[in-house]
Amino acid sequence: MDLRITKTKTAIINAFLSLRSKKPLEKITIKELCEQAMINKSTFYSHYGDIYELSDMLETEVVLSVIQSMDHPEYIFENPGEFTRQLFFGYLSQDNLIQILFSDNRSSRLVSKIDRAVKELAFEKYPQFRSQPAQNIGLTFAIYGGYYAYAESRNYDRDTVISILGEIIRKIGELLTLPEDRLN
Repeated sequence: MDLRITKTKTAIINAFLSLRSKKPLEKITIKELCEQAMINKSTFYSHYGDIYELSDMLETEVVLSVIQSMDHPEYIFENPGEFTRQLFFGYLSQDNLIQILFSDNRSSRLVSKIDRAVKELAFEKYPQFRSQPAQNIGLTFAIYGGYYAYAESRNYDRDTVISILGEIIRKIGELLTLPEDRLN
């Protein structure tokens, strides 16, 4: 990629993150973003359709970073405690960006995107679970419940919280691998 394009995109992203850390996405204007990035509006629009496209792209990059930090996302079925540990350390590695990009009314987007990404990876390895309600519901419960429980427990020791959540998700994992006839 051309160095000028790289520098321009970096300036746009830095300006966006600076503004986003101070105000909700809906309150950021292209005009103020361009002023802060020291570019013209036409330059912004040559790279992004609008502010929401830019935000979505950055959110997706954060989710990919979280997922890519996990050695084995399919461990939700094999070793749920280790899955939890890897997932939460992935969250921690991106915590600053998560706090900026997924604040305000966009907070649920992180967990939704993580849920889809983890399921896709887990179901690549275990395609037989893709259409199974117990595995889908349990996986969603583990991801959503684990994240929100972690977010609400930031005042406790991080390792203790991750350990407790790992044990809870391990118990959920026992249900995820049960044959369907035992779930009824």
